[in-house]
Amino acid sequence: MNTAEPRLLVVEDDPDVARLICRSLGEFGFACDVAASGRAALDAVRTRTPELTIVDLGLPDMDGLALIAEMQRLHPCAVLILTGRAGVADRVLGLELGADDYLIKPFEPRELVARVRSILRRYQKTAAPTPASQEGCAHFAGWRYDPASHTLTDPQGGSTRLSTAEAQLLMLFLAHPNRILSRERLVGDRPVESYDRSIDVRISRLRRKLRDDPHDPRLIKTVYGAGYLFAAPVRWE
Repeated sequence: MNTAEPRLLVVEDDPDVARLICRSLGEFGFACDVAASGRAALDAVRTRTPELTIVDLGLPDMDGLALIAEMQRLHPCAVLILTGRAGVADRVLGLELGADDYLIKPFEPRELVARVRSILRRYQKTAAPTPASQEGCAHFAGWRYDPASHTLTDPQGGSTRLSTAEAQLLMLFLAHPNRILSRERLVGDRPVESYDRSIDVRISRLRRKLRDDPHDPRLIKTVYGAGYLFAAPVRWE
């Protein structure tokens, strides 16, 4: 990732809002491309996957949630939802689909910049070189994970590609097996409020990919009042 000038994609059909977003971020060194529709956004990410995409849910040609699902399937990247839709259902579904954060319009430009920086810092940590003991692919409980391609292979040989948010979360677990990680540690730099369930949503999504029964998990265990624990030895090779 180019930390000097990260490339962002702003998916927003209101030109005045798009200009405000780009101007606010441009003052802090972020280069922005703009797509005014879902189809234009998909065309843009096919050409070049951005470091982060800012998505409005009310697009003229498709629902923003459908766009996020398609992007995470084809071209996974960090996602910040910026929308006027404040419903809990939209927020939860957005996080389920792989979004990293959710900001409601009207927004304070300084908060937007802070949230973008926080998301990018988390991904830069994930992309940082790993210790020699964690190079190559991870093997655990019959599974194989390739960090280079975000590919998770099950014991039967079937594979699936993780979203960027799922990959970040799994890497934290793989780097600290059999250790309790707090929700704050798993979320990263963004402050966690008592009502913020975003990390729980991501845990649920990762458990489904690992076929880990949420009622009796074998791999990602809930330690009530403390956090989560990855209960499997990990071998890197």
